[in-house]
Amino acid sequence: MKKIEAIVRPERLERVKVALEEIGVVALTTTEIQGRGEQKGIKLQYRGGTMEVDLLTKLKLELYVADESVDPVLKAICDSARTGKFGDGRIFVSPVERSVKVRTGEVFT
Repeated sequence: MKKIEAIVRPERLERVKVALEEIGVVALTTTEIQGRGEQKGIKLQYRGGTMEVDLLTKLKLELYVADESVDPVLKAICDSARTGKFGDGRIFVSPVERSVKVRTGEVFT
């Protein structure tokens, strides 16, 4: 089992959800976060002046999938979240030792 953490643009969430549903992945958790990457923020024009915003709002998606589902999930997220511009996001994959379903006590390894 693997944990996939994907940081994506908030406006791409619906596309990502649809792409994941198409490959049979419906369970996910989202968290609104702020951060910056290689773009180091953006400059905005505001009331005739320039304002620098260095922490941008992003969404972090967390999914837990079987080992064999990792590659299709990565492809679905990349294809649906990509705009081709800086700030599209990043995906991290980590091993999960085990999980337990609280309602039933069922253990997954």
